[in-house]
Amino acid sequence: MSDVISFILNTKYDDLPEKVVQDAVRALVDTLGVGMSGVQTEMSRIIATHAAHMFGGSTAQIWPGGHWASAAGAALANGITIDSLDAHDGHKLTKGHVGCGVIPAAIALAQAEGVSDAQEFLNLVTIGYEIGTRAGIALHVSACDYHTSGAWVALATAAMGARVLGLDETLTREALGIAEYHGPRSQMMRVIDAPTMVKDGSGWGAMAGVSAAYLARDGFTGAPAISVDTDDLASIWSDIGTRWYIQDQYIKLYPVCRWAQPASEAVMALHRDHDFSSDEITAIRVESFHEAKRLNAIPTTTEQAQYSLPFSVGAALVKGTIGVDEVMEPGLSNPDILRLARMVQIEETDTFNAAFPARRFAQAHITLADGRVLISDVTEAQGDPEDPVSHEVIRDKYLRLTVPPMGHTKAKALLTAIEALPVGGDLHAMIAQLSYQES
Repeated sequence: MSDVISFILNTKYDDLPEKVVQDAVRALVDTLGVGMSGVQTEMSRIIATHAAHMFGGSTAQIWPGGHWASAAGAALANGITIDSLDAHDGHKLTKGHVGCGVIPAAIALAQAEGVSDAQEFLNLVTIGYEIGTRAGIALHVSACDYHTSGAWVALATAAMGARVLGLDETLTREALGIAEYHGPRSQMMRVIDAPTMVKDGSGWGAMAGVSAAYLARDGFTGAPAISVDTDDLASIWSDIGTRWYIQDQYIKLYPVCRWAQPASEAVMALHRDHDFSSDEITAIRVESFHEAKRLNAIPTTTEQAQYSLPFSVGAALVKGTIGVDEVMEPGLSNPDILRLARMVQIEETDTFNAAFPARRFAQAHITLADGRVLISDVTEAQGDPEDPVSHEVIRDKYLRLTVPPMGHTKAKALLTAIEALPVGGDLHAMIAQLSYQES
């Protein structure tokens, strides 16, 4: 574990390969774009009010109104705001996400503790991704159930907190132990089967990890962090600092569960190739993997829509894409989308099950009124690290998400500020632009 703690406490910006720095910037553009769009959700409004009332303080801001809270409270609220719109990055082997908790916690810690160096901030984000992704892989290997992302986000944010607070090796061990013990090990498939605002637990993980660092600083002790400090899991951590998991994150082009995106891309490809109208469709059959089959809600809320493969397929066929409007109103009440969603039959196959989670496949079969049956290629979603999307694609996604709530001028200014960080950009000014509404 000493090597892991040394990585947390001693890694310098100059130790990061140039491509890793670029990926940290990509992660910030992508994740903060999701957050600035997520502020439109009811889930974000509720948690912002809750955090301001229940996690009082004056050191970090809650987006977008700029209400002040503690670092833990801001990490909670802003993490849940990002998680409220399921368009943020993720990792295949963790079957979840780390950036949606790491990035708001890094910002909250930077505000609370006066971090002003933009390059150190990028270093901090990278460390969070490395600890969080490896912890997620370790938990899947060692734990008896499939836990939400908050479980490993907690270790990532505790690690960042330990660095920002200047903890020594002993106290960093305690911070990681507190975070692992208090992190939300909630069962992910429960919310897949019954989607609600609890979602992926990322905001609670961010809050638990930030709190763990402050608790350790003040003398609170924790149980050993077994996902980091166990001989059977040592291989997961042995190449830290030389192999960079931030480069293995996928980018999501649509604000729905990653497991629904291969099917959605498959039907969009059929529509492009065969130029039929949605009212010609009489049946839709999707072959995919077991976890995707569990995304079967016909939604009445945005949370259900984001975890619904049938609704995602219906929206993709009617609108030719899936955007924020599709998973909120007016999409939720669109009769054409709902009609197609009710047609979708999902089947799991042994082949696609065997490939999961390293690969997520779907194949779509669409029957038309004239009797034709159109069959897609076996499809994976765009944005996987093996075939990454360009930075321009991420920028376009960012602007699609942020311009409606922020306006073009403010959205573009925030984008420019994020992209300037590696060359000595103004970190304080970038962070201030996230709270773009009057308190």
